[in-house]
Amino acid sequence: MCEIFCLNSNKPRKVNQCLECFYNHSEQHPHGWGLANMQSNKFIIDKEPQKASCSQHLKQILSNPLISKNVFAHIRLATMGEIISPNCHPFTQIDANNRTWMLIHNGTIFDYPPLDQYIEIENGDTDSERILLYIIDKINEYERQKNAPTTIKERFNILLAIVTDLSKNNKLNLMIHDGDLTYIHSNMRKSLYYLKSDEYFLIASTPVNDDDGWKEVELNKLFALVDGNIIFESKEHENEYIQTTEQEEYINNFIEQLRNEK
Repeated sequence: MCEIFCLNSNKPRKVNQCLECFYNHSEQHPHGWGLANMQSNKFIIDKEPQKASCSQHLKQILSNPLISKNVFAHIRLATMGEIISPNCHPFTQIDANNRTWMLIHNGTIFDYPPLDQYIEIENGDTDSERILLYIIDKINEYERQKNAPTTIKERFNILLAIVTDLSKNNKLNLMIHDGDLTYIHSNMRKSLYYLKSDEYFLIASTPVNDDDGWKEVELNKLFALVDGNIIFESKEHENEYIQTTEQEEYINNFIEQLRNEK
């Protein structure tokens, strides 16, 4: 699987120390790294298909203060798709109303036929990129029918319907940003944690500092964050992911295949 990280804050904060801790986990997640740093309401995206600890580009980025209100990071342990740049997270896509969406994913989609239509048009060959393309199509479809842009609550409801359906028998730890809201979803126990202060959220697959306030993200709920606060929280759905023996074997076989191809 992968690891994911997010800062959502009410004012710009330096996140170098947290990111350095996060990227130190790349020994177990060696197939790529990514960083989305929001500056002036636009994301600066950096990513490479190599182990984060070996990346001179990443070392250069973190050698300077990285200060932002919204930061997302990803380290990849491939369970689907080649080790190439188009398969590294974050993924970004622009919807029909010129809104830029960003997505990072920790998980695997074992069975969801509606995503198959994107196999021929995606840039890479990951299930994660297909999720974003599917979301964009659903948003565009809703706005065409409405003949107007969506409100933030409408987008939250659309995302809730998508993740509820998509999480059946699939691991779906997601972080998404739509230009206004940061969405968080987890459906596997002990796989996503948060640290909350009065001014910010830190969210990560494993805690990235020694603060004793880290808690597990509530399962099977969609959260929407703005400026370090939860503004929408869904009810709990029933699609907790518990890995089957067959799924574990599939993942292990894929990782072993990647090792043998080196």
